[in-house]
Amino acid sequence: MFGIGMTELLILLLIALVVFGANKLPEIGAGLGKAIKNFKKAAIEPDEIDITEKKEKISESKEKEA
Repeated sequence: MFGIGMTELLILLLIALVVFGANKLPEIGAGLGKAIKNFKKAAIEPDEIDITEKKEKISESKEKEA
């Protein structure tokens, strides 16, 4: 696994525990998981993401409010 042994992995996890604390580690893990999931989704389906559609909807909603 990337040339990292069990000892090095445990040391890194211990340092992360000390720096961030036990309460923040699950939040950090969840955030990383969501980020990786979104990145993979965007990499697989780049044609389905259309920014112009979103811009048109935003401009239409602003026109309705005014």
